[in-house]
Amino acid sequence: MSNKENTQEEEIKNTEQEAQVEESQEVVVDEPTAEELIQQEKDKYLRLFAEFENYKKRTSKERIELFKTASQELMTSLLPIMDDFDRGLTEIKKVKDKELLKGMQLINDKFKNTLTLKGLTEIEVKKGDVFDAEIHEAITQIPAPSDKLKGKVIDAVEKGYKLGDKIIRYPKVVIGQS
Repeated sequence: MSNKENTQEEEIKNTEQEAQVEESQEVVVDEPTAEELIQQEKDKYLRLFAEFENYKKRTSKERIELFKTASQELMTSLLPIMDDFDRGLTEIKKVKDKELLKGMQLINDKFKNTLTLKGLTEIEVKKGDVFDAEIHEAITQIPAPSDKLKGKVIDAVEKGYKLGDKIIRYPKVVIGQS
């Protein structure tokens, strides 16, 4: 045999021996203890439970908001009818037909009471109230008749309404120029 062949045979033997040594050595893996496994499962359970509780709260809130929103659309569409009723009552008062006025007033009161029971409230605006951009919608400014009315509400052109705590229509007001 030649040197080259001996060297190759030795390399093959060395490689085989290394492979056998590697197989004989066991890879030591730390297996978690039973207590650690129990703790991991408890953590998973608690997180899952917390996620589920948050899901229930979120869907409950969304459901309540959905009911409010559905009601809001209806209320918003009824507001012009309320305005028309108010204008009609003002005109009927000019005619002085007491029976007609009484009948229209009863219908108007019943209509407003029903909407109030559903959560609709009128936003009170009086002459001389301080203008607040978060509550009022200014449609125009006119020269203030007195110094006391500068920057304040002079007249309410259209009533504003709230549904619960949310403003669904801002009162349109005229304010005094400073």
